[in-house]
Amino acid sequence: MSLKVAIVGCGKIADAHVEAILTMPDIGRVVAACDREILLAEQLATRYGIGKYYDDLDQMLAHEKPDVVHVTTPPQSHFEIACRAVDAGCHLYVEKPLTPRHPEAVDLIDRVVAAQRKLTIGYAPFFDPPALEMRQLIRDGVLGTPVHVESFFGYPLTGPFGSVILGDAGHWVHGLPGNLLQNNIDHLLNKIVEFVDDAAPKLQVAFYRRNPTRFSDARDNLVDEMRLLVAGEKVSAYGTFSAHAQPMSHFGRIFGTRNTMTVDYIGRSVTLESSPSGFGALSRAILPFAHASQYARAGFRNLSRFAHSDYHYFAGLRHLIRLFYTSIVDDGPLPIAYRDILRISAMTAEIIAQLPVSRS
Repeated sequence: MSLKVAIVGCGKIADAHVEAILTMPDIGRVVAACDREILLAEQLATRYGIGKYYDDLDQMLAHEKPDVVHVTTPPQSHFEIACRAVDAGCHLYVEKPLTPRHPEAVDLIDRVVAAQRKLTIGYAPFFDPPALEMRQLIRDGVLGTPVHVESFFGYPLTGPFGSVILGDAGHWVHGLPGNLLQNNIDHLLNKIVEFVDDAAPKLQVAFYRRNPTRFSDARDNLVDEMRLLVAGEKVSAYGTFSAHAQPMSHFGRIFGTRNTMTVDYIGRSVTLESSPSGFGALSRAILPFAHASQYARAGFRNLSRFAHSDYHYFAGLRHLIRLFYTSIVDDGPLPIAYRDILRISAMTAEIIAQLPVSRS
């Protein structure tokens, strides 16, 4: 069965979605593109040979009757678009954050369940090769029982995406209750809730703003640094969001009763901490070589994937979409549990509520 897919929102990330779907014609095909700016929808359709394009969501839903709708619009419109798509009988892939406010997230998932449809969210790095390798090692017992987690996500304001936000006071990010943080901390939190299983862990947050005040508009309200302590009953976690620490990093570190594991989402590597083989000076002196050998193996694996045209920036996105479509076709389990999506939404709401200037 090949699912009929529609893309709603034809900005930059829409290209990645279409390209991912094009790699799996056995299970999904894009039949329509939709954007309130008809030119954007037409351009996306032209670039990828999509047969139909629209600037009216309801018209597109009625005419094309897609099985799945990918919502890749700014978050402020997610709830309304997703509800209309569910009412039309569609399954949903919604980019993060799911909705700007937690009650909307709860309402949306309740609607999806009541309609007997399915929903997933754009936690693509969660399915990148190093994340999959990490979970296999954990299943193999290498880590032991998790004790503590560190999650780091860097987002440079001087980078290609950050500079757009700083260059436009009207950018949709400035209209989110948690502005820059809310658009990014899903990637921080989804590496924590996997190990901190509490329904409502205690959160303590510290915020900083390092960018100088220079615009006299919404851009001066961007909180660009955050430190988070998550206290679960059995597992704790630290989360760091930084727009300034260099080099920009994206990693998770899991401390277990048998080993400590570092997952680098940029370098695409998974490494384990090495212990000295004895108490002598020599056993400590050679520790760096043990670490170097792990990085070398990871590097050669990456090169091999690259040589076989299997090293992709959006590898996790492809994997997530395929898992989601398979769950629809086979009526199997979802790739991301609703409980985790809602826990992340609730944690985000609590973090935003602790911002020095409330934007809720």
